[in-house]
Amino acid sequence: MTHLLTLFFATFSAAFMATVFPGLLNMNAAKTSVEKGKTAGIMFCTGVALTIMFQAYVGVLISKYLYRNPGVIVHLQKAALIVFAFFALFFFLKAKKNKEKPMTLTPISKKNSFFKGVLLASLNFLTIPYYSALNAMWNSSGWIQFAFWDIAIFVLAAGCGSFTMLYLYTVYFNKLEARKSAFSKNSNYVLSILMLILLVITLIRIYYT
Repeated sequence: MTHLLTLFFATFSAAFMATVFPGLLNMNAAKTSVEKGKTAGIMFCTGVALTIMFQAYVGVLISKYLYRNPGVIVHLQKAALIVFAFFALFFFLKAKKNKEKPMTLTPISKKNSFFKGVLLASLNFLTIPYYSALNAMWNSSGWIQFAFWDIAIFVLAAGCGSFTMLYLYTVYFNKLEARKSAFSKNSNYVLSILMLILLVITLIRIYYT
């Protein structure tokens, strides 16, 4: 029982810290909350968290394979380059469009916010290698085994840690009532710059590791 609690808090902390810095998911969580409301933001976070739980489970299943075949990680990183380049251009063009005319809020259902979270989390190809590496590290430390409850706790903690940080983003930005307009107008530029940064970091990882 003690090792399950240790596993939960260690994985929760790792997932929490993985989303603490501004990125595609947390910035979109804040953006959704600002433009569509807190409920839509929470549904977005839920979609992301459930997808991350699935990705963490896949990471557990293929962690040994990934570390025996390092080339797989390189292929995932190359695929991520295309995704980051696409979103950098997408958010930049969207920001220019928003600047040319006043932003109009479009009603969006809870279901749409949920599936938007699922989609964006699914496009983050680096999540599976991250949780594969985390699983391998916990395994070497003796914190996790390939038993049902160990895997279940690992997956649950990954989802809970991610959801908690994303939720904080939605609440924090939702309280800034006076800055909603400025944030909505500039968030697409911020997201575009973040995608460029992630693209450069991924390039460095590919060619210098």
